[in-house]
This record gives sequence, C-alpha cells and structure tokens, in this order.
Amino acid sequence: MGLGPGTGRTAAGSAWSPSEHERRRARYRRSRAVRSAAISAASTITVAVVLLVVLTSSPGWPRVRWTYFDLDKAIASFPAVLAGLWLNVRIMAVCGVVIFVLGLAIAVMRTLRGAVTYPLRLAGTIYVDLFRGLPLILVLLLLGYGAPALRLQGLPTSVLFWGCVALVLSYSAYVAEVFRAGIESVHPSQRAAARSLGLTYGQTLRHVVIPQAIRRVQPPLLNDLVSLQKDSGLISILGVVDAVRAAQIETATDFNYTPYVVAGLLFIALTVPMARFTDWVARRQGYQGAGGHL
Repeated sequence: MGLGPGTGRTAAGSAWSPSEHERRRARYRRSRAVRSAAISAASTITVAVVLLVVLTSSPGWPRVRWTYFDLDKAIASFPAVLAGLWLNVRIMAVCGVVIFVLGLAIAVMRTLRGAVTYPLRLAGTIYVDLFRGLPLILVLLLLGYGAPALRLQGLPTSVLFWGCVALVLSYSAYVAEVFRAGIESVHPSQRAAARSLGLTYGQTLRHVVIPQAIRRVQPPLLNDLVSLQKDSGLISILGVVDAVRAAQIETATDFNYTPYVVAGLLFIALTVPMARFTDWVARRQGYQGAGGHL
C-alpha cells in the first residue's frame, strides 16, 4: 500500500523516485531559469551594443580613442605599469597585516572596563577620532614629506616607509571600529559563562570574545582590504613608482592617457575577485543582500 499520492515511495521501502507532478515542476523551474538567463543576456548585449554605437559614432570619438584607448600605447606601457602594480600588492599585504594587529589592539583598548583603564580608552578614542577625521591624502603628505625631514634617530627616511605608515595609521582607525562593533556584538552571557569557568578577563577575550568577533566582522574587514588595495595607489603622490606613478611617467612623454586606463584595469583585475570573495563570505555568514557594493 502506498504512503500517499505522488510520493513515489511504497510501503515496502523501495527506492524513492519523484512523482510525475514533481518532474513537471522541475522541468518548469528549469525552463524559467533558462528563459530568465536568455532575457538577461539579450538585454545586456543590447544595451552594450547601443552604448558602443553611440560612443563610436560621436564626433569626438577618434580623439578619445587615441587619448584613452590607444592599443599600441597600452602594449608599450603595460610592463612598467605591471611592475608598479607589484609594489602596490606588496604594500597592501604588509600594511594589511599591521593594520589588522593595530586595529584589534585599539578596539580592545576601547572596550576595556573599569576606572583604571580609562587612559587607554581615552587614548584609543582620540586615535580613532583623529585619523578618521583626517583625509588620507593629507596624512600621506604630512608624513611622506614632513617625517623624513626630521631625520629621527633609528627611523628610515624613505618616503615609501612613511607612506606605508600613513596608510596604517588611517586604516587602523576604521578597522578598530569594525573590531569594536564585533566585540560588543558578543552577548554578555558569553563573558559570564567564561568567567564562571575560571577564565581570566584576558583569557575570556582571547579564547571566547575575540574569535567570535572576528568571525562576525569578516565581510567588512574584507571590504576594508579591498579599499586598501585601491588606496595604495595614493602613495604615488610621494614619488614612489607604483602602478599609478608608472602610468603617469608613461603619459608624460606624449600626453596619451592610455597608461592610466591600463593601471585602472589592472586594479580592477585585483579588486573585483576580492569583492566577489567578500560577497561569498558574507553569504556564508548569513548576511542578506550581499551584492558586491564597495
């Protein structure tokens, strides 16, 4: 005797197979998915073709093409811009690690409780307010040009070093707030349970609170990493030959701005995969509506 209409399983426990009704539903869903994909592709191609026709038929297109989309200039400048991009990648990797450690330390300082730790909380608050209020380009100019002139004992005079310091100081303020939000989102019962088991305050932070906080703020942290990758190009204002500076040097010979386009495409090739990875992590964490907005 069957278990019910359309179940496809008998009382004897034979292998399950979908009913005819379920197979029709599956075929309908597949057809709707194919239809939606075809409509999306057709509309995208149509819009792209229309934009391309409007752009290429405009009176100023020949000059725009030579100024921004010169293939010969792009090929000639690509090796220099790519070599500069490698410096941007190294800056992002080194500064990202330092920013993570410093931002976490500042966040812990700002979440300490008790009157005796008030100076640490005050110092963390002043740091965050100061470097979130200062434009990054201003911090780069102040440290990149001013600090080497001081010739401080034991510190490098390289503008690359001080440019990286400026990036670390500015981004640590933002990352600290991300970490602080994650730490304060952990329910107080987690701390109480840890303390009841005999863990000290420091052990509770290290083994209970901070691991949960880091997992909760992974998507915004990755977004900050994407922004750091892009903003590493600002270090070019100090004369460091990164991708942007290399493009500027190539452009200065004939005022053809195609090298800037090459640099932009290379940055996009780096940041878009990172942005998609951020969306994937966000979806795994349960964030709704992760659509790749930076």
